[in-house]
Amino acid sequence: MSTATTQAAVDAKTIEQLEERARFIRSEVIRLISIAKVGHYASAFSCAEIIAALYYGAMRLRRGEPDWPDRDRFMFGKGHAAVALYPVLADYDFIPTDVLDEYTRLGNPLGDHPDMTKVPGVDFSSGSIGHALSAGLGMSLAGRVQGRDFNSFVLLGDGEQNEGQVWEAAMSAAHHRAGRVIAIVDRNRYCLDGEVDQVMGIEPLAEKWRAFGWEPHEVDGHDVGALCSLFRSLAKRQDPTVPAVVIAHTVKGKGVDFMESEIGWHLGFLSPEDEKGALDQIEAGNGRSS
Repeated sequence: MSTATTQAAVDAKTIEQLEERARFIRSEVIRLISIAKVGHYASAFSCAEIIAALYYGAMRLRRGEPDWPDRDRFMFGKGHAAVALYPVLADYDFIPTDVLDEYTRLGNPLGDHPDMTKVPGVDFSSGSIGHALSAGLGMSLAGRVQGRDFNSFVLLGDGEQNEGQVWEAAMSAAHHRAGRVIAIVDRNRYCLDGEVDQVMGIEPLAEKWRAFGWEPHEVDGHDVGALCSLFRSLAKRQDPTVPAVVIAHTVKGKGVDFMESEIGWHLGFLSPEDEKGALDQIEAGNGRSS
């Protein structure tokens, strides 16, 4: 898929590590949802490579320092898939592993949606669809005032494109020349109500973002090498004045065949037999770059 940004190749070792982290995310999603007894498997699986490429390949972070002022920010617009983020936060020593192990239990800070007031490493309380891009823009503008050059990465669902506030934020970011804002659309083609383009068509998506003054890019959302290369290139642009959007083409439920073919896995719970089968597929690499 073509892009205007010059990208450096990602070495084979890094690709292998990122693929392993994506499998780690999927396996942990299954483990944590087994604690909660219900959760958003398919929505989390479609963005596993995106999160792996961001946190382990592109974002500027410091282990054990979730409040480092110069860190890159991450806003999870599709906050119902936060179960894919929590294992990464624990892996970065932002939260203790024993907190992770009590996911959604009474008194535990980790809920189905992320809460920035309770969870170190969560930059925005999301899940109410449509607000995250505005928050990312606000953080970037605040960073500009403070003389900081961090990037604000905002992961949006493709169904989230139906929210008017997304486009208000898009228009505002272009007006303010907020080039440190990088939006990512998880284009898995399905939302809670069914196929996105049947609920409300969003194509031509790249052209719409371009018309709003953004620099659009399209990428295979399960190709960790392509994702990492693109994210790095966008994060390191010199004197950016144009916000960028990455349309990541993904498969909802990626990595588990019966979830890829059944939209009902937007929210559900695995039987012990199906859980074992799903974990076996993930371990075998069914979710690797395609």
